[in-house]
Amino acid sequence: MRELIVLGTASQVPTRHRNHNGYVLRWDGHGLLFDPGEGSQRQMLRAGVAAHDLDRLCVTHFHGDHSLGLAGVVQRINLDRVPHPVTAHFPASGQRFFDRLRYATAYRETVHLVVEPVHEDGQVLARTPEFTLVARELSHPVHSFGYRLVEPDSRRMLPRLLAERGIRGPDIGLLQRAGELRGVSLESVSEPRRGQRFAFVMDTRLCDGVFALAEGCDMLVIESTFTDEDHALARDHGHLTAGQAGRVAAESGVRHLVLTHFSQRYTDTTVFAEQAVAAGFTGEITVAEDLLRVPVPPRGH
Repeated sequence: MRELIVLGTASQVPTRHRNHNGYVLRWDGHGLLFDPGEGSQRQMLRAGVAAHDLDRLCVTHFHGDHSLGLAGVVQRINLDRVPHPVTAHFPASGQRFFDRLRYATAYRETVHLVVEPVHEDGQVLARTPEFTLVARELSHPVHSFGYRLVEPDSRRMLPRLLAERGIRGPDIGLLQRAGELRGVSLESVSEPRRGQRFAFVMDTRLCDGVFALAEGCDMLVIESTFTDEDHALARDHGHLTAGQAGRVAAESGVRHLVLTHFSQRYTDTTVFAEQAVAAGFTGEITVAEDLLRVPVPPRGH
C-alpha cells in the first residue's frame, strides 16, 4: 500500500475545519510522519493511523504548526511500546527544539528513538531496499529542509517473451536474481521500470531546492499558503503561492500535485487548483482536506 494520509492542512493558525499540519506516507511496510503539528496524535486516531504504523518522523523546520505535535507523538510511541526503532529527522540547527519537545513532560521511554538530524543540503538519510530518502535545503526565515523519497529502478517482466523462451514458475525468480538463466538474459524478457518518486515541500520561497525535490515526482505534496494575488506576502514570509506550486509541478514533470498548508484568510480553496492549472500544470490535482487519503499514482511504464 502506498498512500498519503492527510492529518492537517492549516498553516500558522488552525481553523474550525483545518487542523495544524500532519501527513503520513504509507510506503509498503513503512510509515513516515511528516511535520506533526499540534493535534496530530488525535488526528492520527481519527484517520486510523496507529503509533505502530510509524518508523520515521520527518520535520521540515521548527515552527509550531509543523512541530508542536511532536511531543505527543513521541510519547504515544512510547506509551504504545512500539516494537521497532523509530528514526527522527529534523534540521540539525534545531536540535535544542527537538530535545525540548521530546522531553516536554515526564514519561517512560520504552522505544529506541534513533535521532538522525539533517546537517547539509542533499544529505542521504536512508537507503533501504524500498527507497532512498534525501533532504534538500529550502528558503524560509528559519532553517528548513524538504524530503524526497525515491524507489530504486527495476525491471518489468514481459509474460509473452518469458513464455517464448520457456521461462515460467520458479525460474522467473531465478532469472531475476541471477540476471541470466539457460542462455536467456534478464534484459531480453523485461523492460526498465522507473521507481516511484515522492516529495514533501513545506514552508519555502521558490529556490533550487524546491525544483530538485519535485523533479519527476509521481506525487508532490507542496505548500500553497497564499493565492497569487498575495504573492508579496508569500515572498516576505517565505512561502509559495498556488500558481508558483503549479509552475514547479509543471516544469518538474509531476504526475499528481497535492496542495496544502492554506492560510486561514481563505475560506474557498477551489481557487488554489485553478491557479495551479493557470500556471501550466496539466496533471492530477488534489486540494488537501483533513483526513483525506490520496493514493500514490500507479507505476508508469
